Amino acid sequence: MRVLLVNMPWSPIDLPSLALGILKRSVDERVPGAEAEILHANLEFTDWITARTEFSGDDYEYYALSSYFMGCGDWVFSSALYDDPRWREEEFTAVMRGKLKKSRMAMTRALHHVVPEFVDEIAGRIVEYAPDVVGFTSTFQQNTAALAAARRVKRLAPHIVTVMGGANCDGAQGAAVHRNFPFVDHVVRGEGEAAFPRLLTALADGSDLSGVPGLCHRGPGGESLVNPMATRPLPPAAILPPDYSGYFERLAASVARNWVEPKLVVEGARGCWWGEKHHCTFCGLNGSFMEFRSKSPDTFYEEIVELARRHRVLDMYLVDNILDMGYLTTVLPRIIDSEYDLRLHVEIKANMRREQLRTLARAGMIYVQPGIESLNHRVLDLMDKGVSGCQNVRMLRDGAETGLSVAWNYLHGFPGETERDYEPVIAQIPALEHLDPPVDLSARIAIERFSPYFERPELGFTGLRPEEHYRFTYDLPEEELYDLAYVFEAPPRGIGEPTVTALNDALGAWKKHHADARLTHADLGDRIVLVSRRRAFDWRTLEVTDRFEQAVFRLLDQPHTPAALTAKAARKVPGAARDEAGVRRLLDAWLALGIVFTDGGQYVHIAPAAVNEDLLRLDFMRHTYAAADTPAEPVHV
Repeated sequence: MRVLLVNMPWSPIDLPSLALGILKRSVDERVPGAEAEILHANLEFTDWITARTEFSGDDYEYYALSSYFMGCGDWVFSSALYDDPRWREEEFTAVMRGKLKKSRMAMTRALHHVVPEFVDEIAGRIVEYAPDVVGFTSTFQQNTAALAAARRVKRLAPHIVTVMGGANCDGAQGAAVHRNFPFVDHVVRGEGEAAFPRLLTALADGSDLSGVPGLCHRGPGGESLVNPMATRPLPPAAILPPDYSGYFERLAASVARNWVEPKLVVEGARGCWWGEKHHCTFCGLNGSFMEFRSKSPDTFYEEIVELARRHRVLDMYLVDNILDMGYLTTVLPRIIDSEYDLRLHVEIKANMRREQLRTLARAGMIYVQPGIESLNHRVLDLMDKGVSGCQNVRMLRDGAETGLSVAWNYLHGFPGETERDYEPVIAQIPALEHLDPPVDLSARIAIERFSPYFERPELGFTGLRPEEHYRFTYDLPEEELYDLAYVFEAPPRGIGEPTVTALNDALGAWKKHHADARLTHADLGDRIVLVSRRRAFDWRTLEVTDRFEQAVFRLLDQPHTPAALTAKAARKVPGAARDEAGVRRLLDAWLALGIVFTDGGQYVHIAPAAVNEDLLRLDFMRHTYAAADTPAEPVHV
């Protein structure tokens, strides 16, 4: 049996498809007489479109990721899905006119006009390969491109079995795809490395398909039949490592090689150990199975090393929704002791300790995404995040000290939040400009399928409708779009536009001035020296020589209330103790100097230790050259 797995646009071009890499290995190893190949149609498209239009890596990234919540990437390929180069162009233009720049609008419409030709060509390539089965993966903005290609293939060669799977096909979404697009013979819902080999085996021997968990298949009259989802997730030992054969060779021959540095995609765990206990209210990840499972440390380490050795690539993206904390004492020390200078991106919890962060940094996990989302305790409680604003700021501080690049987003729009939750944060943002700012300005939360906000209207969101872009992308009634969609619109909740504007003005200034801002401290035993270079504060050096104040500052390495600080500092320096009112006066003075951050009655200091902070920052060399013509400002300690 010949199986062709297809990765359509807009899959990222700097990453091989983990899903198809796993499926290829599962077919090759688990289906007797079958072999699988992968067609990197995203790279094929890159070369095709750059030969015809002005198109860049930034453009590809926009349609692949940046425009996800507006659906621009999916709308581009809807013209190919419906055989109409001007499919709902007027509706798209009317809705997006105020959201897209003129140049982006022009490019989106131009792509919309030409992509049917690409889909025709790629479908012809698929048919020439003569597969028995062609499988399309669909994640993020791949849905219309995958559907369009499946439709063309079925038209050219009705005997080829068409299959779809991926994140866009989980649960009700997969059933809606199968029900509404009859040229898709089968939809695999849930974990494909279990169901897909069973489907291929059943197709080969003609056995009944009703026993394949999660599968959507056709009845005798072409009607859609939907098997129950699996009741248990795959055990970690059954999760195969990916086979990325062909991706790096194809990338090397593509114009995309000039745009990106390729990365390996690795997977140590599935599910979320935090979400099992406290599902963050806005999070729609892990749709079918939240249960956390991780590969054995030996297995995961060997997979990482083997992938690096085989492909000679050291940049890796760890797709786990959250790091297995056990890896800190098992996998990561082995990576540190290995000869591989890895650079990894990983998602973590924001309450990790500094020593744990140092372990991450030494192991090469220098890009971390701790899921900060807010700096206010009440809003974080509404999210059920399990951290406070002070803990999140401490993460930013310790990330700077340990050399980690912290990627995070600021979200708003939670039912129950008020302006009072944001005003203290906005006032303190100028003091934080030396720490990593959020990736972008604050965004109103999207209501995602599988999230508690979607599943539980009592949390504050009712009357959900599929986001507007689904309505001008697909020719389906709204009740079908409801099952197909992942993102939903609802009446705005939480803060109003004046507060959103004030927040985003502050975040914009943070992003603008971050490269020039500095705040560090050096604990010299008999004194603590702080050095500041931030636009909102006119002091440059400050020495803390009072023993009681030194004790308070050191305690503020962790969030504390004034009462706790008073008691603990008194025990450390009994002869110089002060009452709580005196500690509060000290904290107020430090707050005015931008030395501490406060939230929810707690305080934490925000000055990373002075450990060549400039050299640890990933933007250091770029900033150094950009500022080469500017006289250096003397610093006196």
